[in-house]
Amino acid sequence: MMQSKILFITPPFTQLNTAYPATAYLKGFLEEHNIDVQHCDLSIELFTAIFTGEFLRAMFQEADLLKNNQYPEVRKMKALYISRVDVVIAFLQKQDIKTAHKILEPNFLPLGHRLSKVNTEITWEEGELGIIDKAKHFGTLFIEEIGDFIQANVDEFFAFTKYAEQIATSASSFNQLDEFLSFQPTLIEEKMLDILIDKIEIEQPILVCFTIPFPGNLFAALRCAQFTKQLFPDIHVAFGGGYCNTELRSLEDPRIFEFVDFISLDDGEAPLLKIVHFLEGKVEIDELERTYVLENNQVVYKNKLPNTIFHHKNLPAPNYSGLPFDKYVSFLDVVNPMHRMWTDARWNKMTISHGCYWKQCTFCDVSLDYIGIYQNTTASDLVDKIEKIVKDTGITGFHFVDEAAPPKMLRALSNALIERHVSITWWTNIRFEKTFSYELCELMAKSGCIAVTGGLEVASDRLLAKMKKGVDIAQVTRVAHNFSENNIMVHAYLMYGFPTQTEQETIDSLDVVKQLFERNCIQSAYWHQFTTTIHSPIGQNPQDFGIYITGPVFEGFAQNDLYHEDPQGADHPKYTKGLNLALHNYLNRTGFKEDIRSWFDFPVPNTTQPAGLIDSFLAEVETKKAV
Repeated sequence: MMQSKILFITPPFTQLNTAYPATAYLKGFLEEHNIDVQHCDLSIELFTAIFTGEFLRAMFQEADLLKNNQYPEVRKMKALYISRVDVVIAFLQKQDIKTAHKILEPNFLPLGHRLSKVNTEITWEEGELGIIDKAKHFGTLFIEEIGDFIQANVDEFFAFTKYAEQIATSASSFNQLDEFLSFQPTLIEEKMLDILIDKIEIEQPILVCFTIPFPGNLFAALRCAQFTKQLFPDIHVAFGGGYCNTELRSLEDPRIFEFVDFISLDDGEAPLLKIVHFLEGKVEIDELERTYVLENNQVVYKNKLPNTIFHHKNLPAPNYSGLPFDKYVSFLDVVNPMHRMWTDARWNKMTISHGCYWKQCTFCDVSLDYIGIYQNTTASDLVDKIEKIVKDTGITGFHFVDEAAPPKMLRALSNALIERHVSITWWTNIRFEKTFSYELCELMAKSGCIAVTGGLEVASDRLLAKMKKGVDIAQVTRVAHNFSENNIMVHAYLMYGFPTQTEQETIDSLDVVKQLFERNCIQSAYWHQFTTTIHSPIGQNPQDFGIYITGPVFEGFAQNDLYHEDPQGADHPKYTKGLNLALHNYLNRTGFKEDIRSWFDFPVPNTTQPAGLIDSFLAEVETKKAV
């Protein structure tokens, strides 16, 4: 017999092309414990409610009332935006060739500030696929023009995959969030609240749970919780998810409990089960696990020990049923091939293993459970879950969202998929470790693997050792080559600004990246500027890495990103523009003959890397094959 009804909400905005997996995992788990669970992806529900002709009409009226006049060219052509938006969104959801031709007709889409500058040098594939991709690109730019107008004229918090991120990032104090929650909801927020209220009235839950993966979900979750409390005072509200797990571990400020009753940390299964049992009167409040509550106006952390452990191998498959798979949209905005995988196709998100089997990287949150507790399962169990999810969703694409997928498990999974004739397409995150032989990469490709992402970080052996990555440039080269030779796309996470990194190391690192692209070892990459976090070995022992923590002062709310000074390192932010410009060219297979210094608008040293560095590592591989 099913008991208490829980409503899970993914608040705006997360990825718009596929469902965020947290609610599906928890729905699968709680339903095994006879708890009735419904879930709502408020992110895609709101997005598809905003981008309609009816809503745009109200949005343009609101902009007129507010007397804001950014992007006047959009306002001048508003009738065209209103009449075309439903066609474009429907196309981005279904991508049919007939509508693609229509979108590409001259004068069908307004030539706003993005479409008027569209890159005419992009080479599209022959035939229908190229036509659909071109229409998808034009449709994406059209939608982005509307998004720019909304943000500039109606709601400064609006962005496609986040909302009000600027006031949630490094929010050591709750003051600004509290202030904005006291303001009237914006037009966007009103629409969000209408959808939420309808859902609550239909489902009649006793507990509404918001998963908050990122800072860009926090304010929307708070706004939804605020109205839930006002309109449905008997309903309890809980927060959890990645943001809470990393940023709210030192929570002291009671004001957030005006909007929420429970805030849980780390894996949600045990805390949620205990919260439900508490609400049903089966356990006392002191029985809660890893959960903040308010008692006598004080924030109290309830954590009955020993914790109830639900091992990864014993958890059921995520249950995606009930999510609106017909509403997700595929965007095609930039040429980065891996970025396209994040924004374009439909993927079922799933973890092979819990945590990280390496858990040594000094910049990573290795002290937290989601990294530090490593748990495995069997290939047979994984394939059982894969088959169930395909049946639930009709989607055969999988993104395995592991911190680092273990090679041993990938071998077993690949063999099981092949043996059981389960045909899927998949990609995952890996470490560039030597276990990824040519033979293993070949097996993975045969089982449906099309791409891997992995951390090259700072392409410097000195700094890779300081990071405790457990790899060097030679090894990364050989492993990336093994994947690429088997037509598995390789995306490298790149980092600059690591403690004590010099200007010379930055330029040398860029040269390694250039050579890796040139030899087709990697096909995609992205630069991230290093940030110290409080849960990483660097954040906990900054003196060991030659840096000083300078803030922010903790004021009772969030604590994660730290500011630091690096007396031995370069002035890292000034390299951002040049590094990105160089990478943009390499992604497009150009610029390899350019002097590496030419990407920067200030003097930098020339590279000290030998021109044939990557060639020499690949030659070693060929020599071994010949022996």
